[in-house]
Amino acid sequence: MANVILVGAQWGDEGKGKIIDVLTEQADIVVRTQGGNNAGHTVFVGPTKYVLHLIPSGILRAGTTCVIGNGVVLDPVGLVAEIDGLAKLGVHVTPQNLVISETAHVVFPWHRELDGQREVRKGNQKIGTTKRGIGPTYGDKAARVGMRVIDLVNAARFPARFRERLSENNEILQALGAQPIDSDSVLAEYTRCADRLRPFVTNTVVMLHEATRRGANVLFEGAQGTFLDIDHGTYPYVTSSNTTAGGACTGSGVPPNRMDRVVGVMKAYTTRVGEGPLPTENAEISDLLHGMGREFGATTGRMRRCGWFDAVATRHAAMVNGIDELAVTNVDGLDSVKSIRVCSSYQFEGQTLRHIPSDADVLARCEPVFEEFPGWETPTDGIRRWEDLPVNCRHYLLSIAQMTGARLSIVSVGPARDQTMFL
Repeated sequence: MANVILVGAQWGDEGKGKIIDVLTEQADIVVRTQGGNNAGHTVFVGPTKYVLHLIPSGILRAGTTCVIGNGVVLDPVGLVAEIDGLAKLGVHVTPQNLVISETAHVVFPWHRELDGQREVRKGNQKIGTTKRGIGPTYGDKAARVGMRVIDLVNAARFPARFRERLSENNEILQALGAQPIDSDSVLAEYTRCADRLRPFVTNTVVMLHEATRRGANVLFEGAQGTFLDIDHGTYPYVTSSNTTAGGACTGSGVPPNRMDRVVGVMKAYTTRVGEGPLPTENAEISDLLHGMGREFGATTGRMRRCGWFDAVATRHAAMVNGIDELAVTNVDGLDSVKSIRVCSSYQFEGQTLRHIPSDADVLARCEPVFEEFPGWETPTDGIRRWEDLPVNCRHYLLSIAQMTGARLSIVSVGPARDQTMFL
């Protein structure tokens, strides 16, 4: 397997958790490199459904070590709750199967409050954030005033630094008309979390370098998707981290020359959660998928916006990420569709665009140019071999891979591990 970066090639929610879970059968280490508990990976193992937020999906494989890297922003309260929730499902998280970077930044209650206040003040211009405090935490990191895990678990230093930062942020919250945060109760809660998490904390950069030197197979797990990247996404309707392949290097400390290949995950159609342009959005396919009980956010439960497959977007994603191989998920979601549309280019003010524009306002005004593909109109969720898929289905999948510009290597026709085909 070697060292593999796995990224979302659309707007997130592409089914990365399931693909990561399948690939971890060959992985020794799985590293989460960015984002926070604003992301959710849903994995089914047999009849059991697991929703993971901060812990990498490799936790569901015995013998796999999971790493929360330095590029992650970590909510200690959320992480402890996730560990306890997994224990109730029979998955025991220990310092032997999970390690946490000492330089990951910590999410505090004032970050969540500021996140919510900013959304309210934006009104109709809101981004659609999960209000988990992710953006303000990354903001503090960039401003060099954040607190890291190494500060959290330092029992001698933490209380004074906490009170100092809380005092500064309470002044900001009061200026915004929000209630100040009570220091004693929050300090006590975070101190309890620090005591729980201290045995998990280490220098993960050194640990990962030692692992790669001895030939360990490492899988780098991305959260969200390409078009939520702070630099390469549909700004400002993006998250606050680098969700593209480069973020795997900066978010883990493993250099680019140690990476072997990039796998891009995309749905057989397009979805996104939150605000911002989605050129191929379509009410008909949205109603179909929601009626099937599909396309609700793992973290927020919000209905995802749905549309036809956008090859302009995925072609750009392949370019930005250097995608070598593609995994296409949710193929079975299109089983009942008679005629399937694929966006091959955009029209904007009389011009044909074959690459996604950087200006979100321009993207919102682009008209998709569609190609039609015949559907297969038969269930695929029970099929286990590529050769047994309907001819129209195989033709469609190979066509969208060709439009994207990468080799099709994995096809998923359902959430279960065995509903996966390797080409």
